[in-house]
Amino acid sequence: MSKQGSAGPVAQELLAGWLAARSIARGLPLPVPDHGGLRVDTGSVDEVRRHVFAGPAPEIRALALSITAPRVFIKMCGHGKQLLDLVPAGWELQPGGYLMTHDGGDDARLALPAGYRLELVTEGSTSVARVFAANGELAASGYAAEYDGTLVFDRIITEDAHQRRGLGRAVMAALGSTQCSDAARRLLVATDAGRALYSTLGWTVVSPFSTVVMR
Repeated sequence: MSKQGSAGPVAQELLAGWLAARSIARGLPLPVPDHGGLRVDTGSVDEVRRHVFAGPAPEIRALALSITAPRVFIKMCGHGKQLLDLVPAGWELQPGGYLMTHDGGDDARLALPAGYRLELVTEGSTSVARVFAANGELAASGYAAEYDGTLVFDRIITEDAHQRRGLGRAVMAALGSTQCSDAARRLLVATDAGRALYSTLGWTVVSPFSTVVMR
């Protein structure tokens, strides 16, 4: 598979697993079927809800035509042009991402640079890893949630002042160590910058991941 990933549809089961575990990691309702895809009622200030599709589908156009309120996002596994071609005028393409997967493996804790410490807390199905600098400042963090055979990594962030010190790798390793089922599939959606890091850690692009919202 190329680094850019396939432009074809992703298995619905794979997408549903990622979206469900992501919702748990963020304290959101589980996804429900809607218009041939999946809907999550996010209910935040920036996003009322999101509709997610495993690939290009004619139902996307009907859905887009039915949406009149702002802050409703349509997301799809596939290239941005494929998604834009399915929605009417007035919808705007957002920065793209990549659905990625990992086979698992060695999650031994990585040594941190001097002056940093890592905290890992697991409550129920969700784990949070945080790296703190010597002055108590949060330097890096990330979340993971395991649900129904899927382990999702989410919101992996290294603050600008602490980048290029291996903190992101340490967070990923710590979160990976929380996996309960040996058979769980590891998934995440990465930005362009994130994809570069995750690729060095053995993650593989499954598909581009595109988003549109009404202007």
